Amino acid sequence: MKILFDEDVPRPLADHFPAGMEVRAVQQMGWSGKANGELLQLAAAAPFDAVITLDRNIQRQLNLQSLPIAIIVLRAPQQQLADLANLVATQVIPLLEAGVKNQVYRCG
Repeated sequence: MKILFDEDVPRPLADHFPAGMEVRAVQQMGWSGKANGELLQLAAAAPFDAVITLDRNIQRQLNLQSLPIAIIVLRAPQQQLADLANLVATQVIPLLEAGVKNQVYRCG
């Protein structure tokens, strides 16, 4: 499973994913500064299985139904690494292991 972190997701959060999940950041891919629509097109073509973001408005900005990629929006009370890591352990990893589809998932 390939996962892409949006620019707003702290990169150390990747340490909280199991070894079988390949996590890359937008910055590592050379896609910094790309608009959401272009970024999701690039991610789908790469191909990534899911994009993880903190952008709560992404669903309103784009027609996500046409993309073959899942968008996971993390909604922690505070955007601290410990809070985000808890969401990853309790919600994101089980969701990914269950098999995500091309839709938006909200965790938190």
